[in-house]
This record gives sequence, structure tokens and C-alpha cells, in this order.
Amino acid sequence: MLFSSRSKALIGLDITTSSIKLIELSGSLGNCRAECYAAEATPPNSINEKTIVDAAAVGEAIRRAVKRAGTKTREVAIGISVDAAITKEILLPRKLAPNQLEEQVEIQADQYIPFPMAEVSYDFQVIGPSAQDPDMLRVLLVATRTENVDQRRAAVEAAGLVPQVVDIDSYALENACQLMAHQMPDAGMGHLIAVVDFGASNTTFSVLQDMRVVYTRDFSFGGQQLTEEIMRTYGLSLEDAGRAKKEGGLPSNYGPEVLDPFIDDMTQQVSRSLQFFLASGEHRGQPDQILVCGGCANIPGVADVISSKVGIPTEIGDPLGQIKISSRAKAQNVRKDATALLTACGLALRSFD
Repeated sequence: MLFSSRSKALIGLDITTSSIKLIELSGSLGNCRAECYAAEATPPNSINEKTIVDAAAVGEAIRRAVKRAGTKTREVAIGISVDAAITKEILLPRKLAPNQLEEQVEIQADQYIPFPMAEVSYDFQVIGPSAQDPDMLRVLLVATRTENVDQRRAAVEAAGLVPQVVDIDSYALENACQLMAHQMPDAGMGHLIAVVDFGASNTTFSVLQDMRVVYTRDFSFGGQQLTEEIMRTYGLSLEDAGRAKKEGGLPSNYGPEVLDPFIDDMTQQVSRSLQFFLASGEHRGQPDQILVCGGCANIPGVADVISSKVGIPTEIGDPLGQIKISSRAKAQNVRKDATALLTACGLALRSFD
């Protein structure tokens, strides 16, 4: 199912340790509309280290989200984390017939995948002719252990849905960045753009060159740390701390004593990730822009702080900025959650393939 294409509607379903988000898009890339949206908290202890350990509980949460969204669509696109996948670009003769190409990919896959092929799900996509040798084709090979797919498939099927496409989160992010091209200089072409997606417990730092991801780094950091600090500082339960973080009403010392240090931590994580990127290969240059996404992107003034301390123009990334919103999606506050919908939107865009 990796890289499968669909012309029918698909729900983009983003399953993380903290939340389950789904969105359905219709139309085309240049004329896109959000038909429905919903988010649901992930059941406690149902996901451990990105592994679904209670498919039934996750499936029930997905079912609730589908009901709230009001969609009749049953086919979904889901993602697996980039650290659970193996990607390799290989070269194959251009003259191969389609069946020969598949045979050669399977032979090559056996060389590059460090697991028994019986335990692996893989797919490939032809990128195009090699610039160095026009008689050769560049082919992207992507593989993951089948158990990674099966965990998500079980949860989706428990919700009464059909998993039609399995993508890699980094490719979903790359897809979704097309929806933010209007925020980028020259629509991202001819530029390096860094995208930082702050989740609840994990953050993904990606760099795009000409709108293609050339670097990705996942690390443990996210909004949950701010929630826990609120909980410790003010003696609140985790639930009440999370509500206070979103709705306000905390004492006057919250800004200088809790929020500002957290923003400093966010900035340090961005700065550290930039250093890792610059050291990751020859000819790495400083990005021309940073787009901040995820729930933490909604903290007032965070883009200005990162921009001033890192020295790179920074904006809040909004994948829904130029998308029409249906009344159903509007009722579920999809605009409010837009910054956290990068992966879900990228998955939903697979229906346009």
C-alpha cells in the first residue's frame, strides 16, 4: 500500500501518542476545500514509542472522530514514522519493461533491507531519468517491517475504515508543504526552507530544497513539557494544566516564569537542529526561512522570538491558509487547529494523486 494512488476521496488520518486527527480534502491542489475535520485524544497507554499496543482502543477513538467529523468516506491514508522506514534511491536501466522493473527492484531491495523479505512491506516509485546517465532511471525504494503497517491497519479496521494508502510521515509533510508555498519566497523554488513541526512529545525538523525534503530529524520535545511544567508550578492535574494552557486564566507570573523559558527551549531546539543540518553534509547552507507548525506554533510571539535569536525570518506555517472550509469543518474549529494538521493534510492530499 506504500505509494498507492487513489482518485477517490481519502481521509488523512494522523495517529500520534497524544491525539488522532483526521481531515478530508476535495477538489485539486490549486482549488482545495476542507470537507470535514475532527480530533480526538489518544487513549492513555494505547501507543508506546510510536507503536500501537492497543489497536481496539485506538480504533474506538478513530471511530469517535469519524462520527464527529460527519464523513461518509471510509478509505483512509495513514502514515508511519520516518525512523520506522528505510528509504533508498537506486538506479535501474531505463529500457526495462514494467514487469522487469519490479523484478529488479525486488532484487535490489533484498540487498538494502536488513530484514528477511518475508517480514517487510515495500514499494517503489520512479522519480525520473538520472542527470548523470540518461539511460538510467532514479527509483525510490521505501520499506518498513510489516508489523509497523499491521499495527495501524488493525486500529483503522477496528474503526470500520479501510486503509488504502500507507505513507511515510516525512513524505506526507513534503506533500503538505505545497499548501504553504504561498508563505515561502518564490513558492519555495530555489530556496532552502526549514519546517519545524512541534508535536505534543516529539518534534520533526525538516529542510526542503526546491520543495523536496532533503533532511529530517525527529527528537523528543513538545508541548507536553509545557503542560507538565504548568502542572508542577501550580499544583494542577495534567488535564487541568492542559486546559489552562489552551484557555488561559493562569497567574500573572505564568509568562515570565513558565512560558518564556519554554519558548527559549523551543528556540534552542531549532538552533540545535540547524547545527545538525549544517553539519550533515557538504554544501549545506543556512535556510532562507523557517516555518513553525504544530500546537506550540500558536504560542503568541513565538515566531518573532525564534527569528530574532536564530537570525532567520520565521513565520507560523498554515497549511489551511488558502483552503476553502466547509461548514462542517468550520464547526469543528479546523482553523484553530490548522498549525497541527501538517501530516494529516499531507496524507489527505494523496486522494489527488
